[in-house]
Amino acid sequence: MSLTLRPALFWDVDVRAVDLDKHKSSVIERIVTRGRWSEFRAMLQFYGKDTVKQTMLNARWLDKTTLAFCSNIFDVPVTKFRCYKLAQSNPQHWDY
Repeated sequence: MSLTLRPALFWDVDVRAVDLDKHKSSVIERIVTRGRWSEFRAMLQFYGKDTVKQTMLNARWLDKTTLAFCSNIFDVPVTKFRCYKLAQSNPQHWDY
């Protein structure tokens, strides 16, 4: 089984040079944050749910929508994600 990477999703690198094992974290984060549903399902099947879950739990940054999505998909509270903890320790300016 292999995972096909869409060149538009990896616009900043040569898709042929991406090693799916060596660059696992980057591939998973990119597909979860910017990929299509079909790509997400294929990635889950390729890497396994536990690997994807651990990668997303350790991500340094996720937008709010992706964080909520991962929290629901993997049934983990947002407070367990590394990106949430980092955001709490670096407060932003208030939006007025």
